[in-house]
Amino acid sequence: MAKALLGFMNETDPRVVAHLTAENRRLRRQVADLEALALRLQSDNDARALAAHDRSLDESMQPV
Repeated sequence: MAKALLGFMNETDPRVVAHLTAENRRLRRQVADLEALALRLQSDNDARALAAHDRSLDESMQPV
């Protein structure tokens, strides 16, 4: 997409190129951070769901 923007703008000003490159790098880093967060939250959620399921099994096996 950055290449498309550069081609569309028809700008060869090094400041513009540097700014777009830095912005692209920042956005890629932010996406990677959000993907890592989503994986961590999914893992936490799976662990909690498993623990809740195990507790419900233990409770259902208790004598009345």
